[in-house]
Amino acid sequence: MSLSFLGTHIDAVYHTALVFGGIEYFFGAGIQQTYPGATHHGRPMEIIPLGRTDLPLDIILEYLDSLKEIYTVESYDLFTHNCNNFTNDFAMFLLGRGIPDHITSLPQTVLKTPFGQMLKPQLDSAIRGITQAPVAPAAIPSQHQPTSTFNGVVNGHSSAQSGQVNGASGIPTGQVHQVTTLKKLDTLLTSARNSCAVIFFTSATCPPCKLVYPAYDELAAEAGDKAILIKVDLSEAYEIGSKYQVRATPTFMSFLKGEKENEWVGASEGQLRGNVRMLIQMAHPPHPHNNLKLHILQRRHKSVTYSKIPPLEKLIAKMGPRGSDPAVSALKDFICTREASGASDAPLPSLPTITAFIVQSIETTPQDSLFPDIDILRCALVDQRVSGYLASEHSNSTVSKIFTKTNMLSEECPYSLRIVTLQLACNLFTSPILATQLLQDGELCTELLQLVTSSLLDTAHPPVRVAAASLAFNIAAFNHLRRLEEKEDLLRESAQVELIASLLETLTNENESKDCVRGLLTAIGLLAYGAPRHGELMELCNALDAKGTVNAKKAFSDDLKDLVREVEQVLA
Repeated sequence: MSLSFLGTHIDAVYHTALVFGGIEYFFGAGIQQTYPGATHHGRPMEIIPLGRTDLPLDIILEYLDSLKEIYTVESYDLFTHNCNNFTNDFAMFLLGRGIPDHITSLPQTVLKTPFGQMLKPQLDSAIRGITQAPVAPAAIPSQHQPTSTFNGVVNGHSSAQSGQVNGASGIPTGQVHQVTTLKKLDTLLTSARNSCAVIFFTSATCPPCKLVYPAYDELAAEAGDKAILIKVDLSEAYEIGSKYQVRATPTFMSFLKGEKENEWVGASEGQLRGNVRMLIQMAHPPHPHNNLKLHILQRRHKSVTYSKIPPLEKLIAKMGPRGSDPAVSALKDFICTREASGASDAPLPSLPTITAFIVQSIETTPQDSLFPDIDILRCALVDQRVSGYLASEHSNSTVSKIFTKTNMLSEECPYSLRIVTLQLACNLFTSPILATQLLQDGELCTELLQLVTSSLLDTAHPPVRVAAASLAFNIAAFNHLRRLEEKEDLLRESAQVELIASLLETLTNENESKDCVRGLLTAIGLLAYGAPRHGELMELCNALDAKGTVNAKKAFSDDLKDLVREVEQVLA
């Protein structure tokens, strides 16, 4: 029938989903999930095993959350932004390859026919009720399964295989730990040796104990990773009861920094809440900076992004013969579509093909001719699907090669290559996943800091210093976000010391660019805000008279006076 209407044969109109970790993910009414085989689309006509990913589960789920900004209910379009685009993007992140081309290209095959163009509005309207139907509440999974093997599924559903996630291991937080053995109890208390812990001794025959169970659960959730809350049922844990000489229930014992801090008996909810909260405050005293009124430094900061698109035809022409590579054409089409119509209407090109082209260019192209290749990738990185994909690469190979190339050239690096590399590095922060890796990975962080610090020393080119200050700001702001959320720093202290020393040196000598001074000041303030009072960073700031360096910029511009005042306060 399709041949007579459209003039071309179509086997099927495909709906696709991806099964991962025992959960089926698909795009309809936003990104939806269900148990495999539980949607309204029916049984699959084909199941395509895609392979196995070793990406940590938390990284995968964070990337999936980032896709929700692009795959919204309102953005669904049967022909240009559908379930197949989502499955392709998700599969490319997980495995480095998408779903079969005959599926992703089907809408364009239909739209290339006169009859397809004529029926497009009617088909989109008629099918929307089916494609965006809700998932039955009973079919929505209650939690993610920690598995790393997945199957790609065409037209619906499948059962996933199981596998172990190679993610970070550790003690679960935000919950009460039920303990019956002395070994497990010792493990939990050891994990809290730099924080605090509470043991709730109860028994199955203690009615008063049950009265405070809900409050204890709430306190565990409230404490998060700041405390370990443990529950021991003495009717099952005789060895523990004997060691701690517990003679009545409920009994509570608290531990601070590895030492017993308090013990009390009784089922008083008020006493329990007060004692646990006081313990947590003792273990994690608020930083003095929290008491300051800082309108600039006490907020979340959006990263600096270089999103301006140059005339792409001229940029590609500068590549010479490389500009005719299919990867360049695909990248150009993606950038132009995204710029004209938005991310929702811009399907991802083959990112593995594009990164392979970039790596080959780095390895074979003369340094004076390389900047167009880096710049066109920079344009694509404003889309967090692209930057997120770079985070999934083994050892962040593409990013690492770009940084290494510029750093190895050192002072020989052409101005054009250095500045587009800095701008590209700023755009990497569009993906929180990749930003986390940039700051956490030792080798990658070292390369990143070398790029920043060497570029700040470029006295001949103010735009390079501005871009380097912007990159330093992005690094500091992303680490600062962790402090606002009361989490551990991502950037190791030695790296922070190296960065702030370079920032202070550059600030001392910067007398040309207000944008550069603003970036330097803000980065210094964000690094200092919430830093350990007696840590290496603050000691260095005192030794270098950082406050005096900052104060000297008060007269640089009236626009910067409020910023200077706030940075001075956190350095005091």
